[in-house]
Amino acid sequence: MVTSVNTNSVSGDLLATMNGTKAADKDEVTAATDKFMTMLVTQLKNQDPLNPMDNAQLTTQLAQLQTVTGVNKLNDTLESLKSSYQSSEALTATNMIGHGVLVNGNSVQLVDGKSALGVELETPADKVQIIISNPKTGKDVQTIDLGAQQAGVVPVVWDGVVDPAKVDADGKPIVLPNGSYNFRVVATRTGEELKDAHGLQFDSVASVSTSAKDGVKLNLASLGTKTMADVKQTF
Repeated sequence: MVTSVNTNSVSGDLLATMNGTKAADKDEVTAATDKFMTMLVTQLKNQDPLNPMDNAQLTTQLAQLQTVTGVNKLNDTLESLKSSYQSSEALTATNMIGHGVLVNGNSVQLVDGKSALGVELETPADKVQIIISNPKTGKDVQTIDLGAQQAGVVPVVWDGVVDPAKVDADGKPIVLPNGSYNFRVVATRTGEELKDAHGLQFDSVASVSTSAKDGVKLNLASLGTKTMADVKQTF
């Protein structure tokens, strides 16, 4: 007498294997492979001898095994690369502590005739000007002419001198008072103003923080938290 087994039902051995705890001690890829192979072998053992699994079914299930294993391995590889990248980024960020950086902004701090700012151009310009204004009055106090510039970041050192041709009673250049000033960038090409010119503000990196959720963050002295991607240039 031949006993027929319904291949559409799941055997008790298979359920015991799939719900067992032994695979939990292995890595996910190995566990998934072991479960899949156990399931396949159990199906082969309990198949109907009069209606065995054909080659197409077997090939399909093996292909599924390769797909699951490949995806798991790819996920492990991506997680490893992500961890390695974050470690490298954290090391780079740590080396930036105490250094000056340029990030998007339109404010400049003048201290005893010394300050730094910058311009970012996405396309070349025939003429670039930085117009500095007093934030309290809104009045323009100086214009810095940078002439023609190629695309990229242009760092600028501003000394606060109102007019090099004018001096005070002691023969020294007249310098604007210490404080915070605003500025805007006006860039033109063939007489038309460019919309892709941006001001860059100077600040210094005070510390670095890292987390699995937010990644690497730069804590700037004045502007707060920024990402590595926000930094246009480091000094």
